[in-house]
Amino acid sequence: MRISRTFLSILALSFVLISCNQKQQKRSTQTSQAPKIMQVDSLLSNAENMVDDTIVVDGLCTHICRHGGKKIFLMGSDDTKIIRVEASGNIGSFSQETVNSIVEVKGILKEQRIDEAYLVDWETKLASQTAEKHGDDESGCVTEQKAQNEKPANTEQERIDNFRKRIAERNEKEGKNYLSFYFVEAIGYTIHVGE
Repeated sequence: MRISRTFLSILALSFVLISCNQKQQKRSTQTSQAPKIMQVDSLLSNAENMVDDTIVVDGLCTHICRHGGKKIFLMGSDDTKIIRVEASGNIGSFSQETVNSIVEVKGILKEQRIDEAYLVDWETKLASQTAEKHGDDESGCVTEQKAQNEKPANTEQERIDNFRKRIAERNEKEGKNYLSFYFVEAIGYTIHVGE
């Protein structure tokens, strides 16, 4: 009887060690794999479930912000599928060659929420004339507005009013009193020349 208990103990311990080793091997192969390259359309349709994940996305760069080149916009299948990409500290700013090129970006997917507090802060900055200026006129950057599926607006205040309407509609339909916009915080990028 002693032999069988000892044998069973050794057998049980072997199963535990083998099981732990297999789990550890699975973890190391999962983390060592590079993220799959996604298209903009696919990223946008799955963005809610990927916030704070490291992703790789490619698309046509349609615009680079003139103010320091810290933002580019990648387009998917059409101009209603656009995602903003922001340069992280190690990039500094994007190269002008990104415009009209296929650009592959590795980065962290982030969510920007626009709610009433955000809009009040924006209005306060407008009133005190401390709001950041983007774009060529008072309404702001047209490309960023497209990325956020905004209606055309003539002023930033009109944009704020439009956001309030959209928040109210979403709150009524989904019970969420904010809008979510996704962007990529880039940690690296590659320009595909001649594609």
